Amino acid sequence: MSNDFPSSKLERGKIFAKTGIKVGTNYAKRYLKKSVGKKESEEEGKQFHTQNARQVFNEFTKLRGTALKIAQSLSMDEGMLPEEFAEVMSESQYSVPPINKALARSIIKKELGDYPENLFAKFDTEAIAAASIGQVHEARLKNGQKVAVKIQYPNVKNTIHSDMSMAKTLMKRIVSGNGNFDEYFEEIEETLMEETDYHQEAEYLKYFNKRFSEGEVITPKYIEELSTDKVLTMTFIEGQHLKEFLATNPSQEERNHFGQLLWDFFHDQVEQRDFIHADTHPGNFFFRDDGKLGVIDFGCVKKFSEEFTHNYMQLLPKHLKQNEEEIRDLYLKLDIIKENPKNPETEEEFFQFCKAYGDTFAKPYMGDEFDFGDPDFKKKITRFARELPIKNEPRGDKNFIYSTKVHMGLYNMLMKLKAQIDTERSKELTHNMIDTMAQEK
Repeated sequence: MSNDFPSSKLERGKIFAKTGIKVGTNYAKRYLKKSVGKKESEEEGKQFHTQNARQVFNEFTKLRGTALKIAQSLSMDEGMLPEEFAEVMSESQYSVPPINKALARSIIKKELGDYPENLFAKFDTEAIAAASIGQVHEARLKNGQKVAVKIQYPNVKNTIHSDMSMAKTLMKRIVSGNGNFDEYFEEIEETLMEETDYHQEAEYLKYFNKRFSEGEVITPKYIEELSTDKVLTMTFIEGQHLKEFLATNPSQEERNHFGQLLWDFFHDQVEQRDFIHADTHPGNFFFRDDGKLGVIDFGCVKKFSEEFTHNYMQLLPKHLKQNEEEIRDLYLKLDIIKENPKNPETEEEFFQFCKAYGDTFAKPYMGDEFDFGDPDFKKKITRFARELPIKNEPRGDKNFIYSTKVHMGLYNMLMKLKAQIDTERSKELTHNMIDTMAQEK
């Protein structure tokens, strides 16, 4: 596989088209076999999804950029997509082929005015991580401090708009349906454009480092003199990713400890009602030997509107109170259900489904502690996502794209950790926040 970055619209269009044709052909063949009565075993179904996902992932790794952001989103979607598909896509969180060394070196020269060997005491030309927008190299400053140097792929900003158009077409092949995704794709495109602005990410780095520097969460420190809008240098965060941590067979106490840190990190951000780290996938968290949680990658940070935040925060207490009419009114405000649907019976079925899903999602907050290792909870969460009565029709405020990604990403990591969490403080925090917001109104 070439490790250059295809940056022209034509080059990228060819790869998207090739992927779409492959996916479409695979599903057509499968449908044809089923239509003539050929039965598919469970194992054959799993193999089909794995092979299909592998083909998509292989092409996406060539494209990087927007394509890999889609892959990361697909990896977190363990409900609507087959489990095997999500499993393959999870590789986008850890392992992507880097661009070649000469290109990386020339980007640093162009951006920082000199070659890396002259700027740093040591610079590893092999990228330690490569993802959607850029890749990361390990280096040492001349004072001996270990740093991470993030290099943006060339012209990646210019590929985003055309990629999003092609991605819409491809997504319709992977997830069949005729929903209008335009508003949601626009929100994703706007966020991706912001992720290419390393000056903005530097501001987020400074904010989060100041916010969490005194506790058990560690975030990188920004190093301004070796950064531009396409190269970002920061202190290095050590630790193991979730997959590596679980491979060490940690004790329940260790699982609970890190699970609690993840839980509190999320709720501390909610309490601040300011910026939220909105890229909650395992590749962005480190489980450290000193017991601290490392958090990296502040490219995707969101600040939700007061109106959406207020309504979103109301979801939990409304579900805990079990007042169906209040839940219905809130769902209307959040665009989850329609006021005058074409098919009232189907809409009512959808409302009851969403209410039951919301009740399950609120379960961790119903007591003072919750066991995310409960297999029944995982089954229910997964089943709800897979059995959605109205599929592929966009529902809900566009901000749900990231609020749900954060909350569901948190749940997915906690379920993998099988962590037992103290939820008493976060439940009180939610109620206090709602009271405060109501007074401000």
